[in-house]
Amino acid sequence: MNNAYFQIKVPENEPIKSYLPGSPERLALKAELDRQTANPIEVPIIVGGKEYRTEHKGKMICPHDHQTVLGEYSIAGEKELLMAIEAAEAAKVEWENMPWEHRATIFLKAADLLTGKYRAKLSASCMLGQSKNLFQAEIDVICELADFLRFNPYYVQEIYKQQPNNSAGVWNRVEYRALDGFVAAITPFNFTAIGGNLATAPAMVGNTVLWKPSSTAVLSNYYVMQILMEAGLPAGVINFVPCRGVDFGKVVINHPKMAGFHFTGSTSVFNGIWKQVGDNISNYVTYPRLVGETGGKDFIFAHESADIEALTCSIILGAFEYQGQKCSAASRAYVPESLWGQLKVRLEEEIAKIKVGDVRDFSNLMNAVIDQNSFKNIQSYLDYVKASEDGEIIIGGGTEDKVGYFVEPTVILAKTPTFKTMVEEIFGPVLTVYVYPNDKFEETLELCDTSTVYGLTGSIFAQDRAAIVKMSQALDHAAGNFYINDKPTGAVVGQQPFGGSRGSGTNDKAGSAVNLSRWMSQRTIKETLVPRTEVSYPYMVEK
Repeated sequence: MNNAYFQIKVPENEPIKSYLPGSPERLALKAELDRQTANPIEVPIIVGGKEYRTEHKGKMICPHDHQTVLGEYSIAGEKELLMAIEAAEAAKVEWENMPWEHRATIFLKAADLLTGKYRAKLSASCMLGQSKNLFQAEIDVICELADFLRFNPYYVQEIYKQQPNNSAGVWNRVEYRALDGFVAAITPFNFTAIGGNLATAPAMVGNTVLWKPSSTAVLSNYYVMQILMEAGLPAGVINFVPCRGVDFGKVVINHPKMAGFHFTGSTSVFNGIWKQVGDNISNYVTYPRLVGETGGKDFIFAHESADIEALTCSIILGAFEYQGQKCSAASRAYVPESLWGQLKVRLEEEIAKIKVGDVRDFSNLMNAVIDQNSFKNIQSYLDYVKASEDGEIIIGGGTEDKVGYFVEPTVILAKTPTFKTMVEEIFGPVLTVYVYPNDKFEETLELCDTSTVYGLTGSIFAQDRAAIVKMSQALDHAAGNFYINDKPTGAVVGQQPFGGSRGSGTNDKAGSAVNLSRWMSQRTIKETLVPRTEVSYPYMVEK
């Protein structure tokens, strides 16, 4: 009998393990890396809690060693996608009506499974399949995903607490229903935590979900799905459907019962989905909720009072960790003339120390970019710079794809603030620097704000407090996540809710109650305790 008020305490962020030589976590991870490399697996489609396999397969390879195949996965077609919609609809009533504390318990248990017995398995799959070093895997698939699974149920609880005021003789209540239909989730390769969050956040409040993982992150996403099932997720609540984007769009996005779309990926794809929904708006049962975090051209802006060492460190880590494949990665920098000479020397010295290679060599800070298409795209930008008179590669620029898709950490010097690599998203380990005259500080701030369509992350560096105030105000809408004297990456659930606006998305902050509220549909209930029986009003009496 549910006759008590249950409460989840404020969660704490999952501690990051050190993986020092000889530590238990390091030994376990090395053994798991060897095991997964030597034992390819077959990943099925999961619909209604059952596994399905198709003749159409995709390969899972190591980007840093593309001859190593980690396994293959079945690709869902129209038939399997329609089955997934049916399974989601069939599971919806029971799931939505399950007491919220029981729904929450599933995800809290999943977090403990993830950070416990499955820690090495998930980290290794992320490292091998997405070419992340051990630290990047730890903060992604372990810590951030666990934080999502723990903080989001707490946020749901806090939303459910919000109730309206009452007047005499009236009890007003608000119910927080799931959406009227299913939620479609398309998730990216670069953060397994995002994949897990995009699928689970709508489910926590009673929605059922179709989850399309990125084709280059299927392995780690599949293991997340397995953990959710072990934690007690009922069949059909989340349906795991690796598939082609065109099929997902045709079958799922166009379906009348699609009530929500949760997305992280490119701006162009999200724009296409938005247009598709608009073109089909009269066919839906309800107006779909569209939530997207898209592209970025994230900046670092230095004032003449900036600390050189802090600026150097933040540029390198912000631009080159995980090969610049973070939505938040620094890809353009504005540096005053008075600092550039010294900064250039420090960048050359520190970047020369960076090692690039296989994830199994823990001394490598950088690894491979995700696939051949990404490699070729980055190469095309480097070729453009080499042929241009308005920019030059001053550090790095080398590439090699015989063994893995490797790109050196690269710094480009742009002669104009609107140079191609200053304004277009590259999604690789490429930073472009524009050196501005010290007396053009305010004009350059305006350029930073207006040169791109994006508004995701950005950081400023200054020790002059008045300059910090001026920069913050000038760049008010340039970044949804804004950093002062820090790199523009590394948002932590519960501390820095993540998301941007403009061409970077809807800014429905992941890791906050704002995002959870998007997957709810309120019903207001007014109950009159003693209903009135008089039709006339007192003012109607003449005398």
